[in-house]
Amino acid sequence: MAAGPNDGSIACVAHIHPPKIEYFDLDAKSNTDPKGQLRSVDEFRLTPTGLYMFRPLAGHPKISHFESWFLPKLNIRVTRQSWHPGHQLDFDFYVDVVEINAIGSVWKTTDLYLDLIVRTGHSVTVLDTDELISAVQHNLLSPQRAQWALETTYSAVSGISAHGHDVVRWLTYSGCPTTWR
Repeated sequence: MAAGPNDGSIACVAHIHPPKIEYFDLDAKSNTDPKGQLRSVDEFRLTPTGLYMFRPLAGHPKISHFESWFLPKLNIRVTRQSWHPGHQLDFDFYVDVVEINAIGSVWKTTDLYLDLIVRTGHSVTVLDTDELISAVQHNLLSPQRAQWALETTYSAVSGISAHGHDVVRWLTYSGCPTTWR
């Protein structure tokens, strides 16, 4: 928190960081997270529309595992998490706006700050707009890439909302059908 402009009030300041990059090596069955931590992956599944990943989160206090779909056509990563008892949160899917590149068996994502929380049948909420704006202000992201991220976000929000706040229905309608464990 920081002081507001000349009035002594408290204003919230976005956490400033460069875009987060992750690597997914299908041959090695591994995920290198944005902090450089190498993680074992239980399952990768490559389809004509994207890449599915399932991996446990050993030692995590709240999440037991998660599964994600990386969908280049839509520029998103859709994640469903499984919680340890008593730690469930009130959403069904977490959607990251990402640039996706694949070279051989290695997929790379660059997270462009904006995220969506989907409560199936109820709502979709956009998060981290403040981080996107701060990244542009601090020259960590070009205005063109920020615009691209915003347009991707608007398209996803519109599509999910038009399909009854059901991300799976929207993905199927968009030509990116998904299957989950």
